[in-house]
Amino acid sequence: MFRFEDPIYLYLLILVPILVAIRMMGLRKRKKQLAKFGDPALLKQLMPDLSSTRREIKFWLMISVIALLAVMLARPQMGTKISQEQRQGIEVVIALDISNSMKATDVVPSRLDKSKMLIENLVDNFTNDKVGLIVFAGDAFVQLPITSDYVSAKMFLQNIDPSLIAVQGTNLAEAIELSSRSFTKQDKIGRAIIVITDGEDHEGGAEKAAKEAKKNGMRVFVLGVGSPKGSPIPDGNGGYMKDNTGQEVMSALNEQMCKQIAQAGGGAYIHVDNNNVAQRQLDNEIAKLQKGDILNVVYSEYDEQFQAVGILVLLILVIETIILESKNPLLKRIKLFK
Repeated sequence: MFRFEDPIYLYLLILVPILVAIRMMGLRKRKKQLAKFGDPALLKQLMPDLSSTRREIKFWLMISVIALLAVMLARPQMGTKISQEQRQGIEVVIALDISNSMKATDVVPSRLDKSKMLIENLVDNFTNDKVGLIVFAGDAFVQLPITSDYVSAKMFLQNIDPSLIAVQGTNLAEAIELSSRSFTKQDKIGRAIIVITDGEDHEGGAEKAAKEAKKNGMRVFVLGVGSPKGSPIPDGNGGYMKDNTGQEVMSALNEQMCKQIAQAGGGAYIHVDNNNVAQRQLDNEIAKLQKGDILNVVYSEYDEQFQAVGILVLLILVIETIILESKNPLLKRIKLFK
């Protein structure tokens, strides 16, 4: 595993585009000043030993040195010793509905964005637990295999968008079945499937899938997002989606169906609206799950890698020193630069 011990020094890389911008402005100013003395082509003939290419190469070499020094100060390290630790935790697979109806704004800022916030807050409360992420609409697929890497989980979460799945619809059964197959093979550990949806099941079979998950030792929780009264679906162009007759499509939360799926899966139904009650209810339900031994891969020793970066910096500095801004009279016949 690769890491930086002091990543704050990587902010020094901001100097690179700043210096490049200053360089570009300086070159532009220099060209204007030279133009005042005469024709640029004539001036180049009067200074045959001066090489603009050499100056450019020397500049970019120094920029490389600055960037590499920032990396060196950040202390790059490579994990060398791997150990497995047993910790008490649970396994949670989250199945998130990303169908177009999740764009509805009856929950602020939208059903999908509210769901993402719930998931992120849930992950922030995890310590030794594992989490996986499934996204579904008309199809379902694994967005993130079950892991204890919470940073990656939140990164993958932010990239979720309805455009990830071309087939529209809400196939809850496939989402639950795929979630059931996404857990590890460890025994005696609490497992939960958290389905977050607006409850419009277009395919059927969700209750059967939830019962099968319960039979295999998993609990299925359903978070219903939105209003039972319904809400129009934004089309992304300032208007709302319409059906074949030109009427606005209204997406309403099917609470009855959500409750039936949760009951079949031995879990609980939680309604998600514009307050934070759902978050507290979910945290309380997850806390009730039996914790079991979870194996986590841990890198306990790291080797410093800054020495290699330092050698590269020295090599670049040597090359930069050797390259002169004017042509070497002894090497005129060797045309490496213009």
